[in-house]
Amino acid sequence: MGVLALGVLVGTAGCVRTIASVVTAPVRATSKVIDWSTTSPSERDRKYMREMRKREERCRKHPDECPADSGYRAPPQR
Repeated sequence: MGVLALGVLVGTAGCVRTIASVVTAPVRATSKVIDWSTTSPSERDRKYMREMRKREERCRKHPDECPADSGYRAPPQR
C-alpha cells in the first residue's frame, strides 16, 4: 500500500507543478504589464537628463533659437 501511495505522489508531482504554474500565471502576467506601463524614478531621471543634454547641444549650435530661460548662455564673442 505504501509503495502504491508513493507511486501516486511521484506520478502527480508534475500535475501539481503544472497546476501551480497555471494558477500563478495571471499574477505574473499582470505584474509584468504593470512593470512595462510604469516608469521608475531612475528611468524618469535618465530620460530627463538625456533630454537636457540634447537641448543643451541644440542651444550650443543655435543659441539664438533657444528661449531666454533655457539656462544656457553662449560664450562671449570676441
